[in-house]
Amino acid sequence: MATLRRLREVPRHLLVCEKSNFGHDKSRHRHLVETHYHNYRVSFLIPECGILSKELKNLVMETGPYYFVKNLPLHELITHEFINTFVKKGSCYALTYNTNIDEDNTVALLPNGKLILSLDKDTYEETGLQGRPSQYSGRKVMKFIVSIDLMDLSLNLDSKKYERVSWSFKEKKPLKFDFLLAWHHTGAEESTMRSYFSSYGIQERQPRVSLSTASELQCPVLRSGELGGAPGAACSAPELLDWLGAVFSNAQLTNEPNNFISTYCCPQPSTVVAKAYLCAITGFIVPEKIHLLLEQLCRYFDEPKLAPWVTLSVQGFADSPVSWRENEHGFRKGGEHLYNFVIFNNQDYWLQMAVGANDDCPP
Repeated sequence: MATLRRLREVPRHLLVCEKSNFGHDKSRHRHLVETHYHNYRVSFLIPECGILSKELKNLVMETGPYYFVKNLPLHELITHEFINTFVKKGSCYALTYNTNIDEDNTVALLPNGKLILSLDKDTYEETGLQGRPSQYSGRKVMKFIVSIDLMDLSLNLDSKKYERVSWSFKEKKPLKFDFLLAWHHTGAEESTMRSYFSSYGIQERQPRVSLSTASELQCPVLRSGELGGAPGAACSAPELLDWLGAVFSNAQLTNEPNNFISTYCCPQPSTVVAKAYLCAITGFIVPEKIHLLLEQLCRYFDEPKLAPWVTLSVQGFADSPVSWRENEHGFRKGGEHLYNFVIFNNQDYWLQMAVGANDDCPP
C-alpha cells in the first residue's frame, strides 16, 4: 500500500521567479544562460508580429551545427589531443544520446572541462574510480556520480591520477556511448570535430526550426513591476508560464464546452493580438547561441513596437546528469529543467526557472 501511495503522489516541482533589468550591474541573466549547458529546445514568442526581422531570422538559422557520434569510446574524451584541441580552445559540450538518467550510464562534458559520469552500481565498482552516491538514490544506493577535471588531468599526463583514469576507460571497463557533441569557439581554427572524429562516422546535424504565426491570439496582460500579478489589472509570472506551454503545444485556449481535450483558457485579464510570431528550435543548442538570441530579442525594442513584451524559453535535456552548473539532475516522473525570459519594452525582464522532483533549487 505504501508503494501504491508513493506512485499516486504528485512529484515536487520548483518554480523560481525573479525580475530585474538588463541594464543593472547585478543582473544575472548572462550567468544563468551560460551555466545551463545542455539545451534541447529554444522557443520564442513575439506578439503583434507577422514577419521576423532579418537579423533575428539569421540568428535562428545559425544555431548549429552540432554532431552525432555512434559508439564513441569514452577514453577518446580524455586524450591529450582532444583536451588541447577542443576543451582548452573554446567551449566543448558533450552528452550521451538515447540514455535514461534513472536507468542507464550517462556522461556529460561541461565547457569548464568537467567530465560528469552517472553510473549504475556495477559499472561504478568495475571502473575503480572515486565518486559519490547519487543524492537521489534513496536508501539503497544504485547510482554513483564521478567527476573528472580534464583541465587538471592535462597538467600532468604522467601522473598516477591520469594513468588510473586512462587505464579504467581503456582496459578495466571500456565504455562506449552514442554522443551529441558541440564546440563553440572564436577565431578560425583548423581542427573541426567532423575531421577529428572522422574514423567514428561522425554526422553533422543542424537544429530543426519551426516558424509559424498565430492569428487573433488571446494574450495575458502583463506589467513588468507586477511579478505576482495584480487582480483585474495584470497576470502573474506562473500564469504566463502555463499559457506559454499551452500556446507552444497548440492547445485550444477557448475552453469550449464540446472540447474534451483541453479545458484550459487564457488567464485574465487578457488582450487579443492580431498576429503573434512563434519560433521553436530543436537540437543540441549551446548557451552561447542562446545568449545571442536573447541579446537580439532585447534589441527588438530599439524601435517602437506594438508588442509590450516578448518571451524566450529554453528546455534542457531530460536525461542530462546536470541541470545548472554541476547541480545533479534526476528524472523521476518528468526530468524537466527549464527557464523562461519575459523581455519588456523598457528592458525590464522576468526570469522563471523550473525544475522537477530530483533537482536542487535553481541557482
